Amino acid sequence: MSGWQQVLDSLLRDRGAALVGYGYLLTGDLREAEDLLQDALVKVFARGRPAREVRSAEAYVRRTMLTTHIDGFRRRKHWESIRHLVVDDEPTTAGPDVSVPNRIVLADALQRLAPRERACIVLRYFDDLPVAEIGATLGISEGAVKRYLSDATHALEARLGPLSGSPAASETVPITHLPRRKR
Repeated sequence: MSGWQQVLDSLLRDRGAALVGYGYLLTGDLREAEDLLQDALVKVFARGRPAREVRSAEAYVRRTMLTTHIDGFRRRKHWESIRHLVVDDEPTTAGPDVSVPNRIVLADALQRLAPRERACIVLRYFDDLPVAEIGATLGISEGAVKRYLSDATHALEARLGPLSGSPAASETVPITHLPRRKR
């Protein structure tokens, strides 16, 4: 077995389930998560210079999964905007409301976020990355990351109720003004 094949084998054996889980958080669907992982693996290992260690290979694959997901979302949004020109949709009827487990509710709430918001939430709360690292990973400023996290948190709270760790709407935070120094 060549070097890249050993890295790929080790990556899938040791971290495959975690990578599928990461894809599930991004897509909200197990099959789509597996497809996303497969696409990322092909992109990463089809390049001329694959990673030589599992840890860096996993980082490349995660980044590729994130980028591929965001690009796919953009394509789907574009297709939805012009689909009416090509396809006649028949109205569908929704079934009765059914109580579902919390993880499915969370997946649905995540799915309703914009791709960058979802990516920021996943990187912050599931990968436990600081804001600066999220910005570096996504190629955006720290301020943009904070804005996406804020918007996503408000959207999730609207769907799921108050999230633990976030201040309740009725809480107020005192603001202290420091006296200005005389020059």
